[in-house]
Amino acid sequence: MATEITYMSDVDVALVDHMGSDLSVVRSARVSTLGDAVEEEVNLEKAEGLIGFLMRERHGSVFEHNSMTFRVRAPIFVWREHHRHRVFSYNEESGRYKTLDPVFYVPADDRALVQEGKPGHYEYVPGSREQFEFMANAIGKGNAEAYCRYEAMLNKGIAREVARMVLPVNIFSTCYVTCNARALMSFLSLRTKSEDSHFKSYPQREIEMVAEKYENIFSELFPITHAAFVKSGRVSP
Repeated sequence: MATEITYMSDVDVALVDHMGSDLSVVRSARVSTLGDAVEEEVNLEKAEGLIGFLMRERHGSVFEHNSMTFRVRAPIFVWREHHRHRVFSYNEESGRYKTLDPVFYVPADDRALVQEGKPGHYEYVPGSREQFEFMANAIGKGNAEAYCRYEAMLNKGIAREVARMVLPVNIFSTCYVTCNARALMSFLSLRTKSEDSHFKSYPQREIEMVAEKYENIFSELFPITHAAFVKSGRVSP
């Protein structure tokens, strides 16, 4: 009996741990003038103005005294882009040590499918219903066959690290990701498309989906810092 394949059109992002807040940013900035008295003297009453100044003038180190750890489930082709952000810490599930689950990514029907224009000056536009159905069918058949061959190799006693070579990059992988606010703002500036950005970015939609979920959590944990980031044109300090 063939293994049932699961298809997903979204990514999962969950906050599992965090340290610090907007107050951490204020303390880090004010220690230069208050020294040991920083713990008694600092509060959030004037944080908005100070954090706005620090963001605008790009005094970035004060945004590093905090951390956020996320558990992220995304297709492997997204991780190939995510891992380029080197200030993040990563631990990913291993296809050497566990059998990978038959969960694959397939774009939702509102995902732009067609690239128009030349490299460096192009855009993605919606495809036709026929194109979407052809794409979804091709991905489905390819994934089912690949996973069937993967299981066949495992059943023959072939090592997981070898058998996984047949699997496509749209299979999901789970990773723990840790970063500070400064690193996350750099990620958001590059991996989201926003009209409010001083420097336009054109990320692949799937990594932007991860970024959007990060940003929702970030805005709740560090509301003043996030507001200053947006106001500054989404430029990382």
